[in-house]
Amino acid sequence: MATQRMLDFLATRRPESPCLVVDLDVVQENYHAFEKALPDSKIFYAVKANPAPEILRLLASLGSCFDTASIAEIEMALNAGATPERISYGNTIKKERDIERAYALGIRLYAVDCMEEVEKVARAAPEARVFCRVLTDGRGAEWPLSRKFGCVPAMAVEVLRRAKALGLDPYGVSFHVGSQQMELAAWDSALADAQAVFAALAAEGILLKMVNMGGGFPTRYLRDVPAAQAYGQAIFTALRKHFGNRLPETIIEPGRGMVGNAGVIKSEIVLISRKSDDDELRWVYLDIGKFGGLAETMDEAIRYPIATGHDGGETAPCVLAGPTCDSADVLYEKAPYPLPLALTIGDEVLIEGTGAYTTTYASVAFNGFEPLKAYVI
Repeated sequence: MATQRMLDFLATRRPESPCLVVDLDVVQENYHAFEKALPDSKIFYAVKANPAPEILRLLASLGSCFDTASIAEIEMALNAGATPERISYGNTIKKERDIERAYALGIRLYAVDCMEEVEKVARAAPEARVFCRVLTDGRGAEWPLSRKFGCVPAMAVEVLRRAKALGLDPYGVSFHVGSQQMELAAWDSALADAQAVFAALAAEGILLKMVNMGGGFPTRYLRDVPAAQAYGQAIFTALRKHFGNRLPETIIEPGRGMVGNAGVIKSEIVLISRKSDDDELRWVYLDIGKFGGLAETMDEAIRYPIATGHDGGETAPCVLAGPTCDSADVLYEKAPYPLPLALTIGDEVLIEGTGAYTTTYASVAFNGFEPLKAYVI
């Protein structure tokens, strides 16, 4: 839902559409909710979700750590006030010269998921801490992650064993249960795999210390989602189940869950049309689409709530599309979106829950459209 602060900003400033407005008060509330839900876990905000300097500065001031995917994101976190020990280089796919640059900046915590990556880190970041990412199936996630990242637990044992042999500090295991994860039990099987890696290496005298439990914490779109506290209880129960009284250090990497509900996009209806005289389905074209920041509508995975000035009136399903000259720029067609019949060209709509993965997914200038403008209040 748009906060009153967002609505007041849009009403008084009248920024040109499309634009994103992010409310920092909501980000702060979310941070404290994660702190309360998992008090013994360090919070590493996933910078990729929304790297706005104002958001990073706020989180740095609150004590957050940062999960980064590139040298640019590392520098953003440092510029926001984070010290190097509060930053992890969490991308498993890194150029060796970027590892070297990160090491020079003081970064000592790196993600790996194969022998080849471990060897790069050993050469470019001697004695650094590494954690190995383990594959998960992503069941229950609205945006499941592919097999692109991670390895099977048996290989993770080999990778961390190799890290030790190369003079690195085999620090722990990581996993990601899939973005917008709706199943509270999703962390259970992943923590079982993590414990198996811990046990296998402990038998060889290699004692891992940390489990990075990743992100996946959802934001509310059209369906209600469990509160952070519910996830915290489920995760802590699973930790106790698999690790007993010898709990490891833990990290969480909220991104969407930290900023998703803190943002709203103002958009304008550019066109409403039909494909034939007897076509019952309207096509509603917005001034923002997949290439303007709504890339997560791919496969209609994320269905954003849309508020209009005609809410409460009669609705009918429609195809919702973006403004570009690309046939892929259709947001919802397989499952048409119900919108008020009273909508007309020029009406403004609010696309809610858009604080995460919008500004950075927007193209630079496809069809000449400018990147999505953002205002942080």
